[in-house]
Amino acid sequence: MNGNVIEVEDLHYRYGEFAAVRGINFTVRRGETFALLGTNGAGKTTTLEVVEGFRRPARGRVRVLGLDPHADRYQVQPRVGIMLQNAGLVEELTVAETLRLWQKLSSRTDEVATALSRVDLSHRADIQVVKLSGGERRRLDFAISTWGAPELVVLDEPTTGLDPESRQRLWSRVGELKERGSTILLTTHYLEEAEALADQVTIMHSGVAQISGTLHEVLSGRPASIVADLPPAAPALPQLHGTATVDLSRLRVETLALQEDLTTLLVWARQHRLTLENLNASPASLHEVFLATSEKG
Repeated sequence: MNGNVIEVEDLHYRYGEFAAVRGINFTVRRGETFALLGTNGAGKTTTLEVVEGFRRPARGRVRVLGLDPHADRYQVQPRVGIMLQNAGLVEELTVAETLRLWQKLSSRTDEVATALSRVDLSHRADIQVVKLSGGERRRLDFAISTWGAPELVVLDEPTTGLDPESRQRLWSRVGELKERGSTILLTTHYLEEAEALADQVTIMHSGVAQISGTLHEVLSGRPASIVADLPPAAPALPQLHGTATVDLSRLRVETLALQEDLTTLLVWARQHRLTLENLNASPASLHEVFLATSEKG
């Protein structure tokens, strides 16, 4: 098999007369984290369900680990871990009992204590699932889906309901999975999560992939921004590479030369003995790209 874990070519899917997915293409290479993002109704969930083998494409070709995920699902499933948005856990079981049950069902090997430790649930081992918080349930879902370090792990909104500290810890666990050789397919509404984890990104809108590439490729060409509050009666601004606007003393600069324009502004402020209040300089973000994509018709 080549180095591609997922291959999606000209994927189409329809619900009656409605075309949910219209010719999407992407490839996920072995050992990378791929973020599939999309606006509401973009077709992201449908695409994910086809890759997971739950739906058969109306047209196109999909391969997971070199196999058809729908027709060959019994060969594919043991090699894939899937973290659904709602896993349907048995609420009467304890956390440890849930993992011991999974240990018997899965063909992959792992240890219950180790899996609990990875998701910081060791102290909750004897607590019934029904008594877990939403964030704790998501961590248990993660432990189940990543049991035995599958070749491919599909994470569908993995950190929904997690506090910032728990989210950061789960990001670390995803990094450890990659180090162990797993490939990750990630969907998330937290764009900073995609920026932190993803090697490749595809953003869907209206059933098609509007933009695809590495994070660098997706963000390249997008302007960085500088914002600050100018003091009253500030002198004329210096010449900048980017475009500067001032609205009620609020300065905003959009620039492809962030370092040079920031330096110019700081030197100008020092020369005129000015204080730039609430100064903030930030590079282009996936959030801006996502918003631009969602505004397309």
